[in-house]
Amino acid sequence: MDQDSKTRPGLQTRLSHLGRAGKRSAGFVNPPLSRGSTVLSPTVAARADAQARRGERALAYGLDGSTAHWALEDVICDVEGGYRTALVGSGLAAVTVPMLAFLKAGDHCLITDSVYGPTRRFANETLSRFGVETSYYDPCIDGAGLAALMRPNTTLVFTESPGSHTFEVQDIPALAAAAHAGGAKVLMDNTWGIHHFQPFRHGVDVSIQAATKYPAGHSDVLIGAVTVGNAEDWETLHATKRNLGEFAGPDEVWLTLRGLRTMGVRLARQEKSALEVAAWLAGRPEVAAVLHPALPGAPGHDLWKRDFTGACSLFGVVFDTRFSQEQSHRFCDALDLFGIGASWGGFESLVVPTTDSVTRVASTLSPDGPRVRLHIGLEDPADLIADLRQALAAMAG
Repeated sequence: MDQDSKTRPGLQTRLSHLGRAGKRSAGFVNPPLSRGSTVLSPTVAARADAQARRGERALAYGLDGSTAHWALEDVICDVEGGYRTALVGSGLAAVTVPMLAFLKAGDHCLITDSVYGPTRRFANETLSRFGVETSYYDPCIDGAGLAALMRPNTTLVFTESPGSHTFEVQDIPALAAAAHAGGAKVLMDNTWGIHHFQPFRHGVDVSIQAATKYPAGHSDVLIGAVTVGNAEDWETLHATKRNLGEFAGPDEVWLTLRGLRTMGVRLARQEKSALEVAAWLAGRPEVAAVLHPALPGAPGHDLWKRDFTGACSLFGVVFDTRFSQEQSHRFCDALDLFGIGASWGGFESLVVPTTDSVTRVASTLSPDGPRVRLHIGLEDPADLIADLRQALAAMAG
């Protein structure tokens, strides 16, 4: 344990106090919500100065942010352990903006085969139109395997660990070392690992958060965050964000900042509940595998134990091959406490079938059987288990 980890306050203390004026300031606890487009300057010279210092929290126009934006950026940057954070309008924008920032025509990009579907779509449909070639690699590849796939024009390696549908844990330090040896930047979708995985300590250059999920926490906000590890990467990222006109609205920012104050408490509760539910499912005869990296014996558990300090509330379930995809849909329909819907990280439990949602071009899935993904919310785990029990009976009936 280094000196920083000995003296640094705990997560929930930091979430409670960062991004605020402080207890010695008179006024409300939270920063104000400011909506606006036009920013007035007292003089022409003052306006010119603000325009020259865009990106350094000088207001020249509404796209430059507000005190709430800057507070949220500071808190997320602290959680991620980076240099600066930029806010964007959605989790997908948090993927696409840095990809556009660090790729150009003629470049080659390597993306994990377990990647979030819209990321794959963006690479295949949009990056390809601008002359960027994408190859996909097995998420379980080691550093030597990745090095063998690198080309002279490979400038970006995209990682997602664990994969948000299939939950392969990647060896990020080894992949980052191979990528850097070949001159490539490493981007990581770290949404699952927020707080539990420190990306910049493991070689990542750019960390991506769908802040829609755990930071906002209430399933009523769309927002994303991109964090970089140094000043040079910040200049590249910020210039691209500005040129794209990318922006997170003030209401979404304020709500996310409010939600973030309780994220540590929610993460701890949901981690505990998810492990309890996952362990129960692992013992059921209807289940072939539970894809939860923090569950002993699950795929990727050793890497998770080495690199992560905890786990979130999202995991996968593979049913036995004697059940059909239609029966897995019956299971989803029978659940009372789990909503059927995308996203995760909110206070409520969710289920979504994933059998037809997974694309693979460089790797294979194992074991066989219909699949669903579960997000465990803040309900009592005993109630969730009772609901799952009756849904399994309905599936088998």
